[in-house]
Formats: sequence, C-alpha cells, structure tokens
Amino acid sequence: MAGSHEIRVEIHGLVELLDEVRPIEYKWVFKKRIDTDGKAHIYKAWLVAKGFCQIQGVDYDETFSPVAMLKSIRILLAVAAYHDYEVWQMDVKMAFLNGNLSEDNDWKVCKLLKSIYRLKQASQSWNLSLDEVVKRFGFIKNKNLVYKVSGSALVFLVLYVDDILLIKNDTRMLEAVKDSLRKSFLMKDLGEAAYILGIKIYRDRSKHIIGLSQSTYIDKVLKRFNMHDSKKGFLPMSLGTILSKTQCPSTTDEQKRMSEIPYAFAIGSIMYAMICTRPDVSFALSVTIRYQSCLVKGHWIAVKNILKYLRRTKDVFLVFGGEEELVVKGYTNAGFKTDKDDSRSQARFVFCLNGGASSKQETLADSATEVEYIAASEAAKEAVWIRKFVSELVLFRALRAHWTFTVIISLPLYKLRNLGHTNNPNIYLEIIDRGDVKICKVHTDLNVADPLMKPLPQSKFEAHTKTM
Repeated sequence: MAGSHEIRVEIHGLVELLDEVRPIEYKWVFKKRIDTDGKAHIYKAWLVAKGFCQIQGVDYDETFSPVAMLKSIRILLAVAAYHDYEVWQMDVKMAFLNGNLSEDNDWKVCKLLKSIYRLKQASQSWNLSLDEVVKRFGFIKNKNLVYKVSGSALVFLVLYVDDILLIKNDTRMLEAVKDSLRKSFLMKDLGEAAYILGIKIYRDRSKHIIGLSQSTYIDKVLKRFNMHDSKKGFLPMSLGTILSKTQCPSTTDEQKRMSEIPYAFAIGSIMYAMICTRPDVSFALSVTIRYQSCLVKGHWIAVKNILKYLRRTKDVFLVFGGEEELVVKGYTNAGFKTDKDDSRSQARFVFCLNGGASSKQETLADSATEVEYIAASEAAKEAVWIRKFVSELVLFRALRAHWTFTVIISLPLYKLRNLGHTNNPNIYLEIIDRGDVKICKVHTDLNVADPLMKPLPQSKFEAHTKTM
C-alpha cells in the first residue's frame, strides 16, 4: 500500500513445463536490518534467480540499462542550488519486479511474467517499464534524464537504477508527479534528498549551497583496508614520489607476496570517490593505477598514502553555490612525456559550475605544443557537451538563466591558430569560431587543473582544491 493506491504485481503464472524448455533455478536470500541499538527490527526475504545459469540468445537478449551520468547529476544539483529548487528523493520498492519480460521464460511450474532479481535482463526490463510510464505522464527523455515542462513549472526526474531524484521549481507539479508514480509503482517517499548512491547531500538554502560528501563511504573503505587508525596524510601524493615499472618484483617469492595485496580492490574503491566527489585525488590515482599487474611495496605505499589523505579529508564537501551567476569555467593543463615508463604525455581538464568541479584526462601526443592543444581541444569538446546538455533541458528557455561557457588554457593566445601539426585541428577551430566557448589565458599559479597534472606543495594544492 502506498498512499491510497494499492499496487498488485503478478510475477508468474502456473504452466506445464515443456520438454524443450530449460528451467532456471532459484534461491532464497535472507537479510535482517539492524537499528541504532544493534537489534534486528526488519527481516527480509527475496526469491532470486540464478542468473549465472542463463544463456544469452536463449534466456535473454539484452541486459543494458541506462542510468544518469554522475556529471549530469552534479550539473542539475548546481542548478538547483543556484535557483533554490526543491530536491526530493523517492525509492521504488521491489523495482525489478515491475519489469515486463519479452523472453519466454518457463520454470518447473511457474512462467515468469515479470522480472525478478538477479535475472540477467532484470535491470533493462525495469528501465523499459519506467520509461514507458514517465513518457505517458508527459515527460521528455534526455541523456538518461527526463523532465517535464508546463509553462514556467519544471520538474526533472533523475534515475539511477531504482533511486529517483526529483528536482523542481513548482510544488504542485512535484506532488502531481509523485502521485502519478505511486499509481504505477510501489514507491517510498524519502522526503528531501539526503543520500544518493552513498553520497551525502547537505544543503544550506539561506546561502544557496548544496554540498556532496562521501565521508561514510570513505570510512568503509578505510576499514576495509585497515587504514582507519592510520596516520593522517596531508597530500595524496608527496613531492618527489617516483613510481615506475622498473621497480617491479624480480623474484618469484616477491611476486607471490605482492599478489596477495588487494591493490586493484583499493584502486577501484578510491576511484568511485574520485569520480563522484573527490577530483583532488585524480592525479595520484592515475599514477598508481598503472601498476596493478606489476607492483612492489612502493606502489602499495603510494596507494596507502592516498587513503591516509582521504582519512584526513573525509569530511570535505564538493560544494555547489555561492556564485552570482551560472558560469561554466574549464581549466586545462598538460605535460609532455610525463609517464616515465612509455614516455606518454598527459592532458587534463577540470570544469567548475557554481563552485563544484569534475575532471577528466586524455593522453598521447608527439610534442609539448601538441599535448597543450589536445588538452584545449578535449576541454572545448566537453564544454560543448555541457552546453548541449543544458540547452536540451530547456534551461535557457524555461529558466531564462544566463550561462557563460569559458575554457581557460595556459597557452599564449597568439598560438591559437598554429594547429597544423595536430591530428585534427578543425574540430577545435570550429568550436571556437561558432562561439561555443571562449578561450583565454591564465597564469600557471592560478590554473585550477594544476593538481591534476603533478604533485604540488601543500599550500598550493589546497588553494587549488578549494577552488574546485
């Protein structure tokens, strides 16, 4: 029961097992929820399919299920902070049970009409069902987000599997959307958004600020690798740190000993934090990630230094807000042959919108000048993507927001036309000529992308990360 709407889901129908049909087995999964006193207060049981037994082309065809990109979510939260929009969260109970199956899945006595958990196609089936429902409500789909406009009223629906964020500027329209969802699915209204994907959402509406933190997730990572009582680090990677494949173990005993270290697991755990809210560790992570198949004690120490830094800064927030206007600023930086193992170059950029930031990196160039242009070109393309994203969400028309897209690069301006040696200079020139981005010069000491390229002194590193 959800509100006044009762949802009945017919999961299966009884049928006879045909000789040519191979049934898929199932199992029961039991879980208990612990309250703040450490006592179990909720007991749950799931009947799940043994999806690992399914054969592609026989039991299922497609499994892909689109979700909202994290950078799309960050953009919308930056907009919500600026315009003081409501950010609401809803959860779909038993989401995968709402997915309709197109495959002919016959079991011993039950033929599935709806998907159940751990079926290979369960996520895609649920996504298709939700997509059909929200389009019926009048929503328009864009980049795995959907939105609805009615005059000056606007609602965004952000979907990540079964987690739903509703961002709106009209309370009545929000309630209508929530009521429509309840009529089709068993929903749980979680109120104002507080957590999504393990990310804590903090809000100060008086200052038009939204902050994102992963302190709880970082605590779990630290305990996972026994670093919760370690010393606190001041930098993710210290000045003078040198890592290389030439340091790889030379003896069989050393290789065996290093293979027992959860190096790749630690890298993956840190990467999720970096992608979501912690661009400040991206350089250190990009260096240590190269040695997963050839590591020594020094590589593992470098990873633990990142964890020590995260322990000291676990309560840091990625903050959106405090800006007078919505300005997209991109900072680029590049280094020629910075990889000591294969002499590859690195080109990186970071974009800031209403105070928050996201970063990316690209590599491969033949000269110092070329890698600078590659960095600027990639940043320009990212700026175009952001511009297209917000344009298709009708922010320009419905919100009348004044957006400025600026890519700041640390190149002398007179070189901007000297692109004949690059692989594809036409894209870069076309973006500039169209006026999609503005190119200007910034002093090296003011380049926010500098921490993404190399280790920095603590004072300079902290100054740049505060700008992010």
